[in-house]
Amino acid sequence: MHDLRGLEQLGVVAVGVATMEFKVAAAAQSQALGYDPAVVFVAHPIQDRTHDEIRALADGALEEILASLKTQGQAP
Repeated sequence: MHDLRGLEQLGVVAVGVATMEFKVAAAAQSQALGYDPAVVFVAHPIQDRTHDEIRALADGALEEILASLKTQGQAP
Protein backbone atom coordinates (compact mmCIF):
# COMPACT_ATOMS: atom_id res chain seq x y z
CA MET A 1 0.00 0.00 0.00
CA HIS A 2 2.78 2.41 0.86
CA ASP A 3 4.53 1.73 -2.45
CA LEU A 4 1.33 2.18 -4.46
CA ARG A 5 0.57 5.44 -2.70
CA GLY A 6 4.14 6.64 -3.19
CA LEU A 7 4.04 5.87 -6.91
CA GLU A 8 0.72 7.62 -7.34
CA GLN A 9 2.03 10.67 -5.46
CA LEU A 10 4.80 10.79 -8.08
CA GLY A 11 2.20 10.67 -10.85
CA VAL A 12 2.79 7.02 -11.74
CA VAL A 13 -0.36 5.01 -12.42
CA ALA A 14 -0.25 1.91 -10.21
CA VAL A 15 -2.27 -1.21 -9.53
CA GLY A 16 -1.34 -3.68 -6.82
CA VAL A 17 -1.52 -7.43 -7.37
CA ALA A 18 -1.77 -9.79 -4.40
CA THR A 19 -3.25 -13.15 -3.54
CA MET A 20 -6.71 -13.51 -2.02
CA GLU A 21 -5.06 -14.44 1.29
CA PHE A 22 -4.10 -10.78 1.69
CA LYS A 23 -7.47 -9.21 0.84
CA VAL A 24 -8.48 -8.50 4.46
CA ALA A 25 -5.01 -7.19 5.34
CA ALA A 26 -5.00 -4.95 2.26
CA ALA A 27 -8.38 -3.50 3.23
CA ALA A 28 -7.19 -2.85 6.80
CA GLN A 29 -3.98 -1.21 5.58
CA SER A 30 -5.91 0.92 3.08
CA GLN A 31 -8.27 2.07 5.82
CA ALA A 32 -5.39 2.86 8.16
CA LEU A 33 -3.70 4.94 5.47
CA GLY A 34 -6.91 6.62 4.32
CA TYR A 35 -6.06 5.49 0.81
CA ASP A 36 -8.07 3.33 -1.59
CA PRO A 37 -5.70 1.90 -4.20
CA ALA A 38 -6.57 -0.28 -7.14
CA VAL A 39 -5.69 -3.87 -6.23
CA VAL A 40 -6.29 -7.05 -8.21
CA PHE A 41 -6.42 -10.30 -6.23
CA VAL A 42 -5.42 -13.69 -7.62
CA ALA A 43 -5.65 -17.22 -6.24
CA HIS A 44 -3.47 -18.22 -3.29
CA PRO A 45 -0.86 -19.62 -2.90
CA ILE A 46 1.58 -18.80 -5.65
CA GLN A 47 4.90 -19.90 -4.18
CA ASP A 48 4.63 -23.59 -5.13
CA ARG A 49 3.12 -23.12 -8.58
CA THR A 50 4.84 -24.04 -11.80
CA HIS A 51 5.80 -21.40 -14.35
CA ASP A 52 2.81 -22.42 -16.45
CA GLU A 53 0.45 -22.08 -13.49
CA ILE A 54 1.85 -18.62 -12.67
CA ARG A 55 1.46 -17.63 -16.33
CA ALA A 56 -2.16 -18.79 -16.24
CA LEU A 57 -2.81 -16.71 -13.10
CA ALA A 58 -1.25 -13.68 -14.75
CA ASP A 59 -3.19 -14.25 -17.97
CA GLY A 60 -6.40 -14.57 -15.97
CA ALA A 61 -5.76 -11.29 -14.13
CA LEU A 62 -4.39 -9.30 -17.07
CA GLU A 63 -7.69 -7.86 -18.29
CA GLU A 64 -8.62 -6.63 -14.81
CA ILE A 65 -5.14 -5.19 -14.26
CA LEU A 66 -5.25 -3.32 -17.58
CA ALA A 67 -8.76 -2.03 -16.87
CA SER A 68 -7.64 -0.81 -13.45
CA LEU A 69 -4.61 0.93 -14.95
CA LYS A 70 -6.81 2.63 -17.52
CA THR A 71 -9.29 3.74 -14.84
CA GLN A 72 -6.50 5.01 -12.59
CA GLY A 73 -4.95 6.87 -15.52
CA GLN A 74 -8.23 8.73 -16.11
CA ALA A 75 -8.64 9.91 -12.52
CA PRO A 76 -8.41 13.69 -12.03
